[in-house]
Amino acid sequence: MAVCVGMLRVARLCARSPRVLGAWVGLSRSWQEARLWGVRPLSSGELDHTVPLPVGGFSYVQGHVGLHLSNKTVGQCLDATAQRIPHQEALVVHHENIRLTFAQLKEEVDKAASGLLSIGLRKGDRLGMWGPNSYAWVLMQLATAQAMELEYALKKVGCKALVFPKQFKTQHYYNILKQICPEVEKAQPGALKSQRLPDLTTVISVDAHLPGTLLLDEVVAAGSQEQNLARLRHTQQFLSCHDPINIQFTSGTTGSPKGATLSHYNIVNNANMIGQRLRLHQKTPEESRVVLPSPLYHCLGSVGGTMVSLMHGVTLILCSPVFEGKKTLEAISRERGSFLYGTPTMFVDVLNQPDFSSYNISTIRGGVIAGSPAPPELIRAIINKLNMKELVVAYGTTENSPVTFMNFTEDTVEQKAKSVGRVMPHTEAQIVNMETGTLTELHTPGELCIRGYCVMLGYWGEPRKTEEAIGQDKWYRTGDIATMDEQGFCKIVGRSKDMIIRGGENIYPAELEDFFHTHPQVQEVQVVGVKDDRMGEEICACIRLKEGEKTTAEEIKAFCKGKISHFKIPRYIVFVTNYPLTVSGKIQKFKLREQMEQHLNL
Repeated sequence: MAVCVGMLRVARLCARSPRVLGAWVGLSRSWQEARLWGVRPLSSGELDHTVPLPVGGFSYVQGHVGLHLSNKTVGQCLDATAQRIPHQEALVVHHENIRLTFAQLKEEVDKAASGLLSIGLRKGDRLGMWGPNSYAWVLMQLATAQAMELEYALKKVGCKALVFPKQFKTQHYYNILKQICPEVEKAQPGALKSQRLPDLTTVISVDAHLPGTLLLDEVVAAGSQEQNLARLRHTQQFLSCHDPINIQFTSGTTGSPKGATLSHYNIVNNANMIGQRLRLHQKTPEESRVVLPSPLYHCLGSVGGTMVSLMHGVTLILCSPVFEGKKTLEAISRERGSFLYGTPTMFVDVLNQPDFSSYNISTIRGGVIAGSPAPPELIRAIINKLNMKELVVAYGTTENSPVTFMNFTEDTVEQKAKSVGRVMPHTEAQIVNMETGTLTELHTPGELCIRGYCVMLGYWGEPRKTEEAIGQDKWYRTGDIATMDEQGFCKIVGRSKDMIIRGGENIYPAELEDFFHTHPQVQEVQVVGVKDDRMGEEICACIRLKEGEKTTAEEIKAFCKGKISHFKIPRYIVFVTNYPLTVSGKIQKFKLREQMEQHLNL
């Protein structure tokens, strides 16, 4: 099952307000790539597309520069797309029965942006949205969280406004908010004063009148007034493409989530290049209908999905609030979807639906798989069973806006099955020896580093952590272990960071270990990832209890609920009396992982 709860995603509010939160871009699609010395053509049929080769037998490559970088803001790009193709279908929210053309979407976004300005939000303020995939998501690019994580994220960036639905399934968002902000019940809407959240003044409900909140429809309605629209037009004149637009939370190995701050320049250009590599600029409207089951708080959804679709003028189809394999197939069939996005786990679930053969998937031609390593057998199964000849594998990190390596649609099945493709335009990549910092030779593992326009502005409010990640030479260290071959294909072979990737979600053991140490019966805990056929990895918490204490795995899991995101709750709880140690007394996690896999018969 795909993740339905995750870290809060916050955006820097800059005049266009929801545009800043959203991912709507329109960019000129006519371009001719430069023919550079040292590059080879992809194929005789695509001589305008060139691929740079590694330099001098070492693991270094620089993407081509024939495609000009854009200096447009997200709002300007939305305007351009709406002007170019106003009547083309832009957005389909399958589960809410919503359909909007690009002209209608622009009108709604303008009113929402204007409405937010009318209630006091200004350039530089941060607005977070919290909940499942929805139409409101596309207006404001939301994310999901639990109480402890919500408080951390709101405080971290000084969030001024928060938007959320009343409830989704068993998640009662308003009740969770009251746990950390009890003042909301008696507050005047738009004038909240909270002791624990001093920056939060405005709480907006998507779908219900709740004490202390404004209703989203009322905010949007206020934005349609001419004086508010005039304020919007005035404010947008002072935006720069280098202004921050998104603060995207990503967990850190220290246990504290870090807010990767991305600019318009970062995500506008990354989205444009993803769409170019997918050849979306060469598709007819019928050939470019993107089905997006991925959560919008994840870069695969927000930049790779929403922004790419709206930038290149293709239709975006949200198939369900949270991922469901059956709902994804229904959306493909009913909406004649042609491209499908997802993590490996999502594709496994789609392929394994018991009534798979009953759906009409004849319109599907390609898609993007990303988020975690995909087994070669899965790539082959997707291409063959879903007839996705134009499937590509993408690799990146939130800090890189996010995609830095990606296949071309015409790469062979084996090239897609055994690599994450080749470097993206205007992006440098090198693989270095982690001890010496020197370039590795081809086919030699080392740490993958990235440099270029795509590198984030930094971690919000954390200059020291930013310096640790990005050197003075501007190289961003990914922490991933990779190799490169003679053709520039990159393969991810491991991780230097002690990270668990469960179904496409990055989970850092230190974060969970810190949390479990708040349990009154827990003496010590070590969290490792153990192999799983479906999810890639599952979380295993190895807990040493305090002397004389007793508890059960079920009680430990109950302690987690409502405090940490659902997908971070370990599948396996194992009670231990000791851990494998080095001579110097350090815990050997690789041995612990092996022990747990043996203990659990994995």
